[in-house]
Amino acid sequence: MDALLKGEQAVLGAVLLDPAQLDRLSWLTPADFYRPAHRALFAAMRTVRTNGLPALDAKGNVPLSWVTDILTEAGRHVRGLTASYPHTLIAACPRAQNAPVYGRMVLEGSIHRTVLEHAVRLEHVARTEADRQEVEGVLHQADVLTGVLGDLARRWGSEPRPVPLAGAAASSKPSPVGPEETEEERFLLAVLVSQPGAMAEVYDWLRPGDFADAGHGQVYRCLGALHHRGEPIDNVTALWEVQRRGLLAGGTLSQDQLDDLFGGPGAGSAEWLGEQLLRSSLTRTAAGAALRIAAHADDQRLAPGQLIGHALHALDPLDDIRARWGKAGSPPQPQPLPDQSARVSAALTRSPQGRPSHRRLPAPQTDLKRPVRAAQSAPLRPHGSPLPGPRRP
Repeated sequence: MDALLKGEQAVLGAVLLDPAQLDRLSWLTPADFYRPAHRALFAAMRTVRTNGLPALDAKGNVPLSWVTDILTEAGRHVRGLTASYPHTLIAACPRAQNAPVYGRMVLEGSIHRTVLEHAVRLEHVARTEADRQEVEGVLHQADVLTGVLGDLARRWGSEPRPVPLAGAAASSKPSPVGPEETEEERFLLAVLVSQPGAMAEVYDWLRPGDFADAGHGQVYRCLGALHHRGEPIDNVTALWEVQRRGLLAGGTLSQDQLDDLFGGPGAGSAEWLGEQLLRSSLTRTAAGAALRIAAHADDQRLAPGQLIGHALHALDPLDDIRARWGKAGSPPQPQPLPDQSARVSAALTRSPQGRPSHRRLPAPQTDLKRPVRAAQSAPLRPHGSPLPGPRRP
């Protein structure tokens, strides 16, 4: 039998045996129970207890009306409850005083289900928003999930802070990339190479990790390095930077890909294409984070505190893209171009041929025509002779 089902039955049986256990379960809600019948029974127990608990008999036993009133109240909200089911619940409870422990089991299962539910919802919204080319719904659902994780952490009694999952389990399968995304990335790179000054429009908020194709991201990294150093960007300098980083030799890029990117002029707006790419990166990252969170929620070995920490850590990349999305479309900050002559001089100084020699300099020549004054020295005295004393007047 499922341990979670046994826990729900045990906590309900404990309250049936000892109604005072409800005071120790104030942090547990009917929504934490998985079965609808159990949710209705726990809500009925609170209602009957609030309306007035029947008086105990002379021996201190719970009257039968406590059980019948609960069944009557729960039957108004759910069907299928029989008069024999409370006996099943009582038999499933080993000890009534262990009700808080059983309640923690119920809360733990509720946390896993709640995180899984919101992760699936975020993944669905991300897929839908990607087709509509929108991001507002994704950001809203991500905020909802973050708020839910914070509330669950407080209920569990832990600190809501991101915790990375170490080991191979932290890796996730990347989301599939469609041909439309890679085509837009090729258009953007072609525009950045062929149009002077286009890199300045996207450099502040677009990152290599936003590219779905790893090779395209490496090319963008090369163009960003040229822009950072203040060097011109064209098909020659871009190809030189790609070869310097060994992308062709390492197999990251092929010659056909470079010919496609650097072969002809690119048409379009770099800013608009960059916004489209960043929008795709945001929805793709949200979907990937949702899949990772759902996988964590399915892992029953994770304690609620660990599950919440790993889920918050999976949402961190989405927060970074959200911050950069707010900068997209803003005018770039003007930066002065460095002096190319000074850069060349500095490079020659760092090179072995440009470094100054450490040979010993020749001694300065003395001017023979200039008379040299002889140094006046004190007269020598024999060894062991006494030192002259002070002169007397």
